[in-house]
Amino acid sequence: MNSAAATVRTPSRLLEAVGNTPLIELGFDELPPGTRLLAKLESANPGGSVKDRPVLHMLTRALEQGHLAAGRRLLDSSSGNAGIAYAQFGAALGVGVTLVIPGNANQERLQRIAAHGAELILTDPIEGYDHAVHTARRLAREHPARYWYCDQYSNDDNWKAHYETTGREILEQVFEVTGGPPDAFVAGVGTGETLTGVGRRLRQRNPRVHIVSIVPELFPGIEGLKPLGQPGDLVPAILDLSLVDRRHLVNLDDALSMCRRLARQGLFVGPSSGGYVHAALALASEGRHATIVTLLADAGERYGSTGMWRAGTADN
Repeated sequence: MNSAAATVRTPSRLLEAVGNTPLIELGFDELPPGTRLLAKLESANPGGSVKDRPVLHMLTRALEQGHLAAGRRLLDSSSGNAGIAYAQFGAALGVGVTLVIPGNANQERLQRIAAHGAELILTDPIEGYDHAVHTARRLAREHPARYWYCDQYSNDDNWKAHYETTGREILEQVFEVTGGPPDAFVAGVGTGETLTGVGRRLRQRNPRVHIVSIVPELFPGIEGLKPLGQPGDLVPAILDLSLVDRRHLVNLDDALSMCRRLARQGLFVGPSSGGYVHAALALASEGRHATIVTLLADAGERYGSTGMWRAGTADN
């Protein structure tokens, strides 16, 4: 390859690496006989999380529709993983990205976002994540020529990415393993796109699929997940609550304990993944669902500064 060719950006190679993640079978002694627990390993995406899928879909659709013409910047709020995906794909595609993020977001995420050249606007962490959303909306109103507001909470391309990719992959991969569709699906709500997109695809194939939404405790919560149910909570417009058969409470200690159990099996994942698997294992213990699917949403490296992997915290 000559030197001129080596300098040409080829973002399509990066974009093509999103999706088609492995389906991992999880083994636990307490699983009832005949019950299988399967999980999509979303850290295999180039940005390290499940958020690569919807962010890439929203960004490419925005480019196709001309929303980012004339140097207009993409603007959104994010607690971290979507922010990394915005920054990564924005850098690959030459799109300016501005992200509004609560000031208590962990350092690994902030450093990754900054490395890709995105502009960061940090909000007061005491005000919570919804304050970051409201700040992004205010900036979009005040500077319409500068920003195109992607708005994860209301953008239908967000959930459609999971309907078209994650849900389809789950059906294909589970069929290869079991010969049929999954009996149950466990996820949580950040912007609601995963539960809505995957849930709609699975229910279209199997109207009896049992869908569980995990609910973190209000404080300290589980990063990236919303408990909802409190007065004034910002409920994502794209969230289809009619899909949910059950809400399962998960506290942070249970989520972290499961992360450490998974690490002893060779799977290094973040707190939301631990919460999902904890709830999925509880569902499996009932013995009513032969095939349960969930997600391992991101990787554990992203949480070192939180102390969850500090020596002495590992579970036996």
